[in-house]
Amino acid sequence: MSHSHSLPPASILVLGAFILPFCRGKWKKALLLLLPVISFANLISIPAGYSFVFNFLDYQIILAKVDRLSLVFGYIFHIISFIALLYALHVDNDTEHIASLVYGGCAIGAVFSGDLLSFFLFWEMLTISSVFLIWSRQTPSALASGYRYLLVHAAGGLCLLAGILVHISQTGSMAFGYLGLHDIATLLIFLGLGVNCAWPILHPWLTDSYPEATITGTIFLSAFTTKTAVYALARAFPGESALIWIGAIMTAFPIFYAVIENDLRRVLSYSLINQVGFMVCGIGIGTQLAINGAVSHAFNDILFKALLFMSIGAVMYRTGRVNATDLGGLYKTMPLTCIFCMIGAASISAFPLFSGFVSKSMVMEAAVHGNLRIIWFILLFASAGVFHHAGIKIPFFAFFSHDSGIRTKEAPLNMLLAMGLAAGLCIFIGSFPGPLYSLLPYQTEYIPYTSSHVLGQTQLLFFSSLAFTLLILSGIYPSEMRAVNLDFDWFYRKGGNLVLVFSARLLNGLNDYLERAFVSGLASNLAKYSKDGLARAMLIPMVSLWIIAGKKGERLEIKKRNLYNDMVKGTLPIGIGTGIAALFIILLFLLS
Repeated sequence: MSHSHSLPPASILVLGAFILPFCRGKWKKALLLLLPVISFANLISIPAGYSFVFNFLDYQIILAKVDRLSLVFGYIFHIISFIALLYALHVDNDTEHIASLVYGGCAIGAVFSGDLLSFFLFWEMLTISSVFLIWSRQTPSALASGYRYLLVHAAGGLCLLAGILVHISQTGSMAFGYLGLHDIATLLIFLGLGVNCAWPILHPWLTDSYPEATITGTIFLSAFTTKTAVYALARAFPGESALIWIGAIMTAFPIFYAVIENDLRRVLSYSLINQVGFMVCGIGIGTQLAINGAVSHAFNDILFKALLFMSIGAVMYRTGRVNATDLGGLYKTMPLTCIFCMIGAASISAFPLFSGFVSKSMVMEAAVHGNLRIIWFILLFASAGVFHHAGIKIPFFAFFSHDSGIRTKEAPLNMLLAMGLAAGLCIFIGSFPGPLYSLLPYQTEYIPYTSSHVLGQTQLLFFSSLAFTLLILSGIYPSEMRAVNLDFDWFYRKGGNLVLVFSARLLNGLNDYLERAFVSGLASNLAKYSKDGLARAMLIPMVSLWIIAGKKGERLEIKKRNLYNDMVKGTLPIGIGTGIAALFIILLFLLS
């Protein structure tokens, strides 16, 4: 049904983005903060079962369909939009602000889309708007990374579109609901979503592009693209067993890259893949507890991952540096940023009383209930690993470690307010998870604060920190180096070079030969034939007619000459002579 007093959830942010350039000074900043507030007020005024529908050809386009799954993502997308815009309030770049608003609006539009076509349109607008957050940094590496980002997501979008079109042609339905993995159409949709979800092998676009974006743009990037893909998987493929192993692998392999990575924003990018893996694994398990765990962890991850990116972004904003080898000792001059970073680190590490503790454990509990012992062990290993690279490494190397000698100011006020708001939510949700649990897709009676769970998680964190300390003191822990670590994109690049060499040496040569032998040669021969042959073809009948006419004319001339000679000599043929004689007799008879 439609609700006449509400607008489609995506409309306010998207339309407001195009009003922004006409505002100046304080009015522009006020509009930036008001847009997500107004949009959120519009969302909470929408009743359950709301839909905004219009007809297109023979199909119904459903721009908004509200249920519990879409609402929880809609709420957090509005919250993080406000926090990120507050963090970016000092930025004087209309392109970046417009891209941020459209990006957030399209993410909201995607999670409320009730049909596959409108979902696809918002999905593609996510790519187009987000790439400007990378290009806005205006560096050669950002430009190159943006192009790679665009190409990868265009390929994923084409895969998704092909699957949608095949699905519609097979079923005649555009409804966006449970699809399952059972034919080529759903497989294409599955893979298209996997690109944006940064599945293993397909993931290098994320670690390549997020660290190259602007300081504020990275906050938006960390919140929307992968979480929209998580929502789509929860909507279309819950309980798909392939997702269990995909998610488990996602939780494990980024740990090794994050430990040796020097660029702290790239460390957080690998950590983002690690956390999305927990969500994907929960969706694959597919029970109500697992889906609730995946969705709640997506909610929490958006907050604490944004908080970590904001804290490192503030360091980068003040110092111009982001590598671990160039930082250290900043707790002296940026104490508030340091505290906020440590809250984010505690949250992502699932410390008790912090947000990660009340959501990550739901997925692990679901794995136990499903007798997935190997999966549970992988998730346990990943939980310990994330504490190493995000819980300890990020705050340790940025704010403690060796003293880099950098003495700078604290982060700007708007950045501190944004970080403070995110940090407060991380602590509130971790201490009082009830309000978050009430928003989840399924009713839950899960209690995170049991003695066994608290004790087990505390022991895990304690021994992880002990291992980190021993590795640092013994010199075994990998030292931070100014280097470029090769990821799976090495195969893309080497494979691409091999394709180019193969094409240049073999295919291009074969193409040149065929072009000379058949295309150019055939074309030139056809040209000559059409030129000379047509002339000949036209000439033959003309000459034949001329010869025939000439021979007839020659015979007629001979006959004329012979007749003249016969008349002169008086030796006309008998027929002609008889005819002339008869003519004279008739004339004489008439005259008499």
